Amino acid sequence: MTKTAMITGASSGFGDAIARRFVREGWKIIVTGRRKDRLETLVDALGGPDLVCPLVFDIRDEAATREALAAIPDAFKDIDALINNAGLALGTGPIDQCDLDDWKVMIDTNITGLVTISRLLIDTLIARKGLIVNLASVASNWPYPGGNVYGGTKAFVQQFSLGLRSDLHGKGVRVTSIEPGLSESEFTLVRTGGDKAAYDRLYSGADPLQPEDIAETIYWVASLPAHVNINSVEIMPVSQSWSPFQVARK
Repeated sequence: MTKTAMITGASSGFGDAIARRFVREGWKIIVTGRRKDRLETLVDALGGPDLVCPLVFDIRDEAATREALAAIPDAFKDIDALINNAGLALGTGPIDQCDLDDWKVMIDTNITGLVTISRLLIDTLIARKGLIVNLASVASNWPYPGGNVYGGTKAFVQQFSLGLRSDLHGKGVRVTSIEPGLSESEFTLVRTGGDKAAYDRLYSGADPLQPEDIAETIYWVASLPAHVNINSVEIMPVSQSWSPFQVARK
């Protein structure tokens, strides 16, 4: 029986790679995002509307989210996996230099949007004994200068995933938190306001994780037997590890 996955934030980066990986394994997918042209390109690349259903909306907008979910064609309504990938970081500065509006966008996207779509689909996922995969970050566990609100939102995602596991006890729904480290994608261009030089400095010589690495990890989680739950996966490139604690000296 063909399974169906919904992948949020599928117009680039991790989401695009996840969509391609699941279709390659015979899944039907629902892909969401704000950029209609990119989603349409993805639909064409992955076999057309019989295999890929695009939903164009801003996950921060609850009314738009509800409207989009209500419009899912019958052939895609039986969702077996929700992959909450949509998220972003804005800014790299310390707390006293940050833009409050950027903070609100991160909170509305990374937290409010994620919990909204999760709640709206939870009955379907329970009925299907499905899977929820939430994209957190190593920033969930390890603070770094400039991580402030972004790290806080991803810590929420991690804790929310554990809460889902607890609340869904006995219902057959699996929940996994994926926590990537240094990863090369459009994410960093968004965070730096399109600063290509900063992007190049960050990744130069580092051999960072690629979107395909994350897609492979998520597909592995989804492909495990129904009685196996992976609670969390923290994944870094070999080149990345932990720094010494900061010490301010007089």
